[in-house]
Amino acid sequence: MIKLGVNVDHVATLRQARLIKEPDPVEAAVWAEHAGADGITVHLREDTRHIQHRDVSLLKDILKTRLNLEMSVNHEILDFACDIKPYMSTLVPEKREELTTEGGLDVKGNEKEVSEAVKHLMSNNIKVSLFIDPDIQQIKAAKNLGVNIVELHTGSYAEAEDDEQILFELQKLTKAAEFAKDSGMVVNAGHGLNYRNTKKLCRNIPFLNELNIGHSIVARSVFTGIFEAVKEMKRLIGE
Repeated sequence: MIKLGVNVDHVATLRQARLIKEPDPVEAAVWAEHAGADGITVHLREDTRHIQHRDVSLLKDILKTRLNLEMSVNHEILDFACDIKPYMSTLVPEKREELTTEGGLDVKGNEKEVSEAVKHLMSNNIKVSLFIDPDIQQIKAAKNLGVNIVELHTGSYAEAEDDEQILFELQKLTKAAEFAKDSGMVVNAGHGLNYRNTKKLCRNIPFLNELNIGHSIVARSVFTGIFEAVKEMKRLIGE
């Protein structure tokens, strides 16, 4: 059974739009857990545009499942992560002007910087995952750094509009997942996944351990509540 990590960043986005206390992403995370989420993911950005340090600290204290902290290699964020000690830290690329993460981390092109961040986290007994494009060279670079968990960026698949392009992207993901698995790595995936495209991904990509899904679940929860939104996604993954 593929696990589901629920990203509650955009509950915080709504809260920060008014700079008030509601809706609380921590409360959303608790409801997501009750609905069957296998873990909670949050991205603590350098500009704290949505998730705040307070949110991460509270989540670490109250979650019954696992906290996956997405983060850049910024030294202050790294130090905070090592102090909080989430179950796992996922290193992602980050640009101030982007609306959301636009692609995978260039491990091969930033080996020294990424290596230092990986060592810093691992020395504090934090599992490390790298969010990368489904590219064999990036998987090799991740493995060379001693990382045994990768999260494959599914954005290109999610944005594909015709059957031919969807198949092409699925084949890229399949090849990457198989290579990572054969290299002894745990394979996660995420970005842009929703209630329309997740089932096809699960049926076609072998060796998936966990999907991290956020925006579509939060969007659906506006109409159904987050408990039902998470339960529905869990059903799709399990079909």
